[in-house]
Order: sequence, then C-alpha cells, then structure tokens
Amino acid sequence: MKQFVTAAALLMAATLGVEAQKPMKAPKGGKAISDELIGIFFEDISSSADGGLFAELVQNGSFEFNPTERDGWGPGTAWRFIRPGHSLGRMEARMDRPLNTNNPTYMRLHIERVKEYYDYTGWKGVGLENSGFDGISVKAGQRYDFSAFMRTTLIGGMQVRVALVEPQGWGKDPKLLAEATVPVGSPNWNRYEAVLTPSGDCAHAVLQILVLKAGEMDIDEISLMSEDTYKGHGLRKDLVQALADLHPRFMRFPGGCVVHGGGDGFWNTYRWKTTIGPRHERRPLKNTWGYHQSMGLGYYEYFQLCEDLGMQPLPILPCGVSCQGTNGGWGMKDQAQDVVPMSEMDEWTQDALDLIEWANGDASTTWGRKRAEQGHPKPFGLKYLGIGNEEKITPEFAERFKYMYERITKAYPDIVIVGTAGPGSHKGNPDFDNGWRLAEEIGLPILDEHYYEPNRYFLSSRQYDNYPRDRKTKVYLGEYAAKDKKLIDALAEGLYLLHVERNGDVVSMTSYAPLFARKGATNWNPDLIYFDNERPFLTCSYYIQQMFGQSAGQYYYGDCVCFEGDDAQVVQPVQDSHYGQSVVLNAKTHRLYVKLCNAGAEAKTARLDLSRFSGMKKTARKTVLAGARDDENNFDQQPIAPSVETVPVQKRMSMELAPYSFVMLELELK
Repeated sequence: MKQFVTAAALLMAATLGVEAQKPMKAPKGGKAISDELIGIFFEDISSSADGGLFAELVQNGSFEFNPTERDGWGPGTAWRFIRPGHSLGRMEARMDRPLNTNNPTYMRLHIERVKEYYDYTGWKGVGLENSGFDGISVKAGQRYDFSAFMRTTLIGGMQVRVALVEPQGWGKDPKLLAEATVPVGSPNWNRYEAVLTPSGDCAHAVLQILVLKAGEMDIDEISLMSEDTYKGHGLRKDLVQALADLHPRFMRFPGGCVVHGGGDGFWNTYRWKTTIGPRHERRPLKNTWGYHQSMGLGYYEYFQLCEDLGMQPLPILPCGVSCQGTNGGWGMKDQAQDVVPMSEMDEWTQDALDLIEWANGDASTTWGRKRAEQGHPKPFGLKYLGIGNEEKITPEFAERFKYMYERITKAYPDIVIVGTAGPGSHKGNPDFDNGWRLAEEIGLPILDEHYYEPNRYFLSSRQYDNYPRDRKTKVYLGEYAAKDKKLIDALAEGLYLLHVERNGDVVSMTSYAPLFARKGATNWNPDLIYFDNERPFLTCSYYIQQMFGQSAGQYYYGDCVCFEGDDAQVVQPVQDSHYGQSVVLNAKTHRLYVKLCNAGAEAKTARLDLSRFSGMKKTARKTVLAGARDDENNFDQQPIAPSVETVPVQKRMSMELAPYSFVMLELELK
C-alpha cells in the first residue's frame, strides 16, 4: 500500500516548531481571510535560471546550444578556442559515442603540438576558454568546484590544466587567479574534479582548460560552481536571500509560458521527468523566451528551495494544449493553439500522477524511490498542483483539462488543483468567462487569473468587491504588475493588495510577475528583482511585496481606520481615491498589522481605533516606504528603500501619511 505524508501534517509540524504561543482568540468584527496571500512565481524568463538563480558559472558547459534556440548558436557558443604560445590544434563538435542520449554533443580537442612561447611564460597547451555569463565573478579565498567528463585514448593519458585567469588585454599574459592540474587517463567517460581557490577578487574572470600533451581528448558537461551557495544546494546565495526576505508562503514554477514550450511543437514542452536526477543526464530544452535551459535548475531544486524557505510548492504542468501565442500567434484571428490527440492524454495525465507520487510517496513507491535516490528520503508534502497556464479556454482545452482533473482528483482527492482563466483575466474576456464557467461546472478549488495593466487600473479597480461570495472556487492572482517600476506603480500595486486583502475570503493567493531579470538579458519589463553577477537590485515593488509578506494573517478588520475628510468610518474610500487601509490579525503569532497607503500628491491623516484588541504593547515597529512619485530603483541608482523605527502607539491615535507613501505598523498583542 502506498504511504504519503500529507501537506497538512507537514505544515502543522512546521507551525509547532515556529509558533511558541498558543493562537489567540480573534476579537469580534473580523473576517476570516487566507494567510497564504503572498507568494512568488518563478519562470525562467530574462535569463533567471542559468546565469541567475542557478549558481553555475560556465555557459554552455554541455555544448548543446544550437540554431533552433537562437540564430547563429551552436556547440561552440560561449566558448573560445585557445592555443597559447606556439601550440597547435583544433576543436571539433561530435555526437558519436556520447556521454548520454539527453546530451549527445561533446567537444573533441585535437592537440598537434604543445610548445611554450616566451611572451606567454608558463602558458602553453591547446584548449578552451569560457567567460561565463558576461564574465565569471570570483572572490578571493572562496572555493570553486570544477568538474568535467573527459576521456582519451592516448597511452599514458593527458595532463589538463584548469585555471581561473583575469584577462589583461592583447599581448599581455593573463593574471593567474587559481589553477589545478587534472590527469585524464581513461578511454571511457569519467567525471574529473578539481577545486580552484582564487588569490584575488575578479568580476570578469575566465575559465581556461588547456591540454598539455599532443593527442586527442573528448570533453563534456563542464561545470564551475562556488561552494558558497544557499544551504549548499546550488542556488545563488544573494538571490535566494532576496526571496527569503519576501516571506513568501508558496512558489509557483516553472512558468508561465515556459510550461507549454517554445512554440516549436510538443517535443519542446517542459516535462518535469527530464529535469530530475543527475544534472549531466537531464535533457536541456529550448526556452520559450528564445534561449537555452540547461535544467540544472529542475524540479528537485524547485522543491528543495520551497522546503528551504518554508514555502508550499505549486508546480504547473502542461495539459496537452500549446500556447496560443506561439510562432506569432498573438493577435491572429485564428491563433496558433494546438492540441495533442485525446488518445495521447493518458501520458500527460500519468505525468501528473507520477509527480504527486514523486513529491509525496515514501521510498517504497516507484517515484518516491527516485526522489530518495537523489538525496531526499522524506516526502516534500505537495498540497497544490496547477494544470495548464494561461491557455485560450477553447472546447479542446476544456476537454483535456477535465480529463486530467477527473483522474487526478479521483486518485488524490486531497491535492488542490489550480486551473487557469486564460490571458487577460477580466470580465467580458471570452477566455475569462469560459474559464470561470468551466471552474464552476467541475467545482474547481482555485482558478488562476493574470493581468498586467497601467498603474491607473490598480489605483482605481476594486473588482474583487463584486465577486460572488458563495463560489466554491477561490481566486489565485498568479501574474500581475503595473506596467512600470516607478514608486507610483509600486504604490498602486500596494493599494490594490489592500483591496485583495479585504477580499481575502475570495482571493486565496497572489504572486507578482515576473520575478527576476538579468541585466543585459531582459525579455520583459518590469520585474520584481533585477540582478547582475555581483548583486540583486530591488525595485520599489519588491519592498511593497515584502511588507505584505511580513504581515500575513488570518483575520481582516475593515472598520479600524478612517481618513480625515471622509464622512464617516468606512471600509474603503471611494473607488477612485488613491489611499486605503487594511488591518490584519495573525492570531498564531499574536501580531496585528496596520497598513496604510497614500498614492496621492497630498498628505492624508488616518485615524486609528484599535480598542478592540486587548494586551497591545505600547510600542510598535513602523516601516515606511516613501519618495517622489516617479522615483525608481535601477542599476544606476537605488533611492527607494524602507525605513524602520520603533514608535509609541495608543489604541486611539492619528497618523500622518506623506504624499506617495506606504506605512505599516506591526503591533504585538499578549
């Protein structure tokens, strides 16, 4: 009999470990809301994975780049052939007798002559050089693990010099930062390793691999990674810390449009089974956004990251329907949506069933054993599973979605299925209307809505006030953002989140999108976090998300705050007002959060009445995000950041809100 650890049991265990206090009784007048409102959505867009969150420093280490991914790409992309001194030779991409079928391309080095030249004292050999992603950033004294699969038929073997160097310009010796020599002596593929410890910092180092003896050598799956990753799990430490500081309750992954592939056919659909196991055996894939995914960041790493940050995993699986926008399909009368035959849907459904077993089954199950073999014997405790992403809600989609939904819920009734309301989730949009109709027909637990709008939409729309309260289906606002990254855009999003919080009985989850964007490789703007090789750059919107992530709770109180100028205490100012409020109680942690937003050009005065909350301490933690309307954080300047101070508080008090500001009070209750 299959054994599973339920997500509820894991959450209870986590809660007992963190919450020392007994949950308090909520005062009257509150409304029960979701305490999972703030999550994150990771999609490999704008080079977020390779060269970003995944801490691999070598680009195209498997030589699998090819022209179907981008014009002009090939096995040698990101590599430079080098032969210092009078050394002679050549390199050749080959596919015979590969390391494995998922990574069939490798590089053969033909070394004709190795000879030192006086301008390159001590520098000789024939080999390859890789500059990573706009240079390899290394720190003095840190350990960097090099590995590669190599083989040679040369009797006596080869000596391979691996080095991190800092280029010094034409005609000058590169500056040596670290080196190691690796003996290669087998005609069969073997993994060779070395540790490189740089003698100095360098923002634009390169990795050199030089063969020091004439002959032939094959090489594949080259890797260089710092040992200093987040919890040693291979993810870039500073970027994960930026996520941890958001206090997210869940993470949706791997997309986004990445879920249903890059528009070249169903062969290019993201399939989770090809992203687990040893990294050198995973199948790389063309990305929807026009570049290569190595799958070094795969499903195992996603689930591990969720565990590390205490998030619920929300994987999204394809459902045999392609994105209607593929191959120029957006805007066409007959969009380019394609579907697999119903006779093949069992395969797609089985992928979902196997994923649940992989995540929740014990080591005696087929897929649970695969997870255990990768290093995680304990089940992950999957609670949510998304089927489909933003597809056009056609009859063909509905047929395939219902087919998967019925079989998954029959096998695993405790798994909460998340559906999709299509692109542009607003009333009157045919996909939105059809998505909700389908959700209500089958009793879907959660429906994923997406919309990107100018800030004026978020400043004025209060759409969830009008959603039916008796619907079984809850809302997941899975992708949203104002279409710029100025302070006013962040405040508009904050004002809208106050509205979402007030409707936390209808909306159960939200996640801003996109999450990451690499400098110089951005497919989409705006994004929550920008980064380069050295550091993340946090936007104004990031800090708004952070405050909401810090202030999750189970009860909403709408009548504790009013603004001077309003006729009476109101739950929310008139629709077009650029100010708003929210009071949320976390009964588990005995914390009360008062959030106030002023997205207007005039100062506002808020009157607080917190007299219903007993045991309130006399001081509170006050966080303020404020600035000029059009301020923004970017690679050149970071003018906006929250200020935090401890302030005296009373049960009845007034607070001044500066123009273009967001204020949060965190109060402790006994």
